[in-house]
Amino acid sequence: MQFRRFYHIGKVLLQHGLDELIPVRFRPWYMRFARRCAFWLPNKHKSESEGRRLRLALETLGPVYIKFGQMLSTRRDLLTEDIATELSMLQNNVPPFDSELAQETIRRSLGIDDLSELFSEFEAKALASASIAQVHAATLKSDNKKVVVKVLRPGIKQTIEADVDLLISIARLLQKWLPDGKRLRPVEVVEEYKRTILDELDLLREAANGIQIKRSFDDSNALYVPHFYSEHCRKDVIVMERVFGIPVSDVTALRAQNTNMKLLAERGVEVFFTQVFRDSFFHADMHPGNIFVSREHPQDPLFIGIDYGIVGTLNKEDKRYLAENFLAFFNRDYRKVAELHADSGWVPADTNIADFEMAIRTVCEPIFQKPLEDISFGNVLLQLFNTARRFNMVVQPQLVLLQKTLLYVEGLGRQLYPQLDLWSTAKPFLENWMTDQIGPVALFKKVYENLPFWSEKLPEMPDLLYDGMKQLKRIPIEQKKYHELQIEAIRSTQKARFYSHLAAAFSVIAVLMYLFDKPDWCSLGLGFLGGLCWMMSWRKLS
Repeated sequence: MQFRRFYHIGKVLLQHGLDELIPVRFRPWYMRFARRCAFWLPNKHKSESEGRRLRLALETLGPVYIKFGQMLSTRRDLLTEDIATELSMLQNNVPPFDSELAQETIRRSLGIDDLSELFSEFEAKALASASIAQVHAATLKSDNKKVVVKVLRPGIKQTIEADVDLLISIARLLQKWLPDGKRLRPVEVVEEYKRTILDELDLLREAANGIQIKRSFDDSNALYVPHFYSEHCRKDVIVMERVFGIPVSDVTALRAQNTNMKLLAERGVEVFFTQVFRDSFFHADMHPGNIFVSREHPQDPLFIGIDYGIVGTLNKEDKRYLAENFLAFFNRDYRKVAELHADSGWVPADTNIADFEMAIRTVCEPIFQKPLEDISFGNVLLQLFNTARRFNMVVQPQLVLLQKTLLYVEGLGRQLYPQLDLWSTAKPFLENWMTDQIGPVALFKKVYENLPFWSEKLPEMPDLLYDGMKQLKRIPIEQKKYHELQIEAIRSTQKARFYSHLAAAFSVIAVLMYLFDKPDWCSLGLGFLGGLCWMMSWRKLS
């Protein structure tokens, strides 16, 4: 099964001519020879541009690869204009599946015989289509509200599981044979990705994620989350409020309505850091197809987020280390950054901190306090990879989603307002967050939060204190008993060893006397003594 899928992937790549995207200097003779041998798989899209060939290939391969294309589409600094433009079509312009099939799924999931029972209007043509699902515009019959109905693609789970299982097999080979395999932890990364993308196939989970993030940003002037009609949400169908914003990627339309682009970019950074550090629950699929900008109040712009199928979470330890790393970086305290990496176990404990500090300084100092438009992200990535390899930095699978989301945010900021100083925008937020976490206000807040628990336990404190003192008093007695038992055990072991040596000696002598034709009663007597000694040895050990 996996071999067939692997062959299919290779077939699609070759038939779309993607091997030609590899520069000639990186194609050794044996690769060119192997390509000529696969003569039955010619390039069928020679007349198409490189970007279109790549997009069509990813669409053909399915959702796992479309997700990869969506992430790449935000990196116009790394791609040619043709490839970036074509890949941006993967954000919400993937070919839709049959509308009749979508309507049948909606009727079956919502338990209705006809769509008119729930909707006064329903558009059969898909409003938008992505890798996992597609959406149809509709109007609710009960309150005449405009909504969208999101429907999962049929058979999508089997396709995704097959692709991810293949990726896991490849990852196992890479982890075993690559020199950096153990450090990069490809198996754990793919397993984390598998869990994430399979969670996305449960639309009930997406609705719950959206409701939680909406509650967190109820009073926010930075992010609006559409309303989810939870009574009409199922595992493969959800109904949510329809929004009429401007796609965040349509910079021309945003400028045409005189949007405050600087404030918009800053609020994007604010939303990201708020979700990560305040809520520990962040939208991890922030490609431009899922982000809109409200048409109202362009001078006070408001983001609109959709598609909450993929969310990320952080535990307290990772969140604290990340915040401290960011702050140390913003303060140019590269020594602190190096020490934090060692303390968290992200680099080996025996790492030379001075050397690691210098390597971080070499990467970070040239980009510090520069606007996004002046940063060569490709060069930064290359230096980061080289630094990670040199110091055996271990990949953290639980942070892969966060790193992907940070790439999305940085890519969006580059599109919206290239002059944005990402560092100065984020630094005040992190400083305030750290103050809230470790200052006197944070201490008072934690005590106040635990007050009900302590007030409930307070009457029990005298008894607990008395019991604790009694146990403390008995500790020396218990230790003495334990020490005596240890001594007795050692003595028993020594006696058992002594008897076993005697048993072995009597047994050997008895055998020798029998072999040299000595009187039988001598052999039997010594054998009996040997057996007795074996029994004594066993009793001492039992």
